[in-house]
Amino acid sequence: MGGRGFNPLLIGPLIRLLFSKTGLIIIGILLVLAFVTGTNPLSFITGGGSTGVATTPIEQTSEANEMADFSSVVLASTEDVWRKLIDNYRQPTLVLFNKTVASACGYASSATGPFYCPGDEKLYLDVSFFDEMERKMNAPGDFAQAYVIAHEVGHHIQKLMGITDQMAQLRSQLSQTEYNKYSVRLELQADFLAGVWAHYAEQMSGLEDLNSEDLMEALNAANAIGDDRLQRESMGRVIPDSFTHGTSEQRMRWFKKGYDTDDLSQGDTFGANAL
Repeated sequence: MGGRGFNPLLIGPLIRLLFSKTGLIIIGILLVLAFVTGTNPLSFITGGGSTGVATTPIEQTSEANEMADFSSVVLASTEDVWRKLIDNYRQPTLVLFNKTVASACGYASSATGPFYCPGDEKLYLDVSFFDEMERKMNAPGDFAQAYVIAHEVGHHIQKLMGITDQMAQLRSQLSQTEYNKYSVRLELQADFLAGVWAHYAEQMSGLEDLNSEDLMEALNAANAIGDDRLQRESMGRVIPDSFTHGTSEQRMRWFKKGYDTDDLSQGDTFGANAL
């Protein structure tokens, strides 16, 4: 719903208020809040459209603003797709944060990486993550970034389907090693759902037409965050029993399967004999 138009008859009273003692006090309070939170003071008195992207108090840099704009476009595209595929779909909120954030799932830091919290149905993304993807993981590109958001939206789809609740029940019944195997299947299914989104996003508004280079950016990102690659680069060895997200090859395969088949029935990673 759009905002109301501005009434020109209010200009005079607003000017008088601005230069009154009360007005100066209000301005002072806004400036203090802006300094403490790092927020543009205009954001306290102006409203924005509903984009599905929220920000914790972060430094208002051109990079942060660009990331918020890009994220809102991707999130809107995921909503277009999933509203078409799922009845009564409700959109999650994507929260951009800097260094630390509090969620219904507890506190998290930048080191946690992007995550979805089923408790508040929000996606959390540190503003530095995309830069880290490009510099440290060698996974640059807009569509690599879009894949990350779409993967977390995939976890939201799993929450809506009841899969997340089933996983929560399993956690108390299994050893950590056994649970990790189910966690891998959960994450690969989110990759598959990201691939389904990519397929339909190619046909719908919100993003430019996808091409082979875009697809390669997403596959490269999936490859960069495979458990085997991350463990090899950080520890120099691979421990399969500790995998929670899947290998690079598995993550690429399931994203590609979602993209190629665009069929939700093909994404049963829990029933698959081979991943």
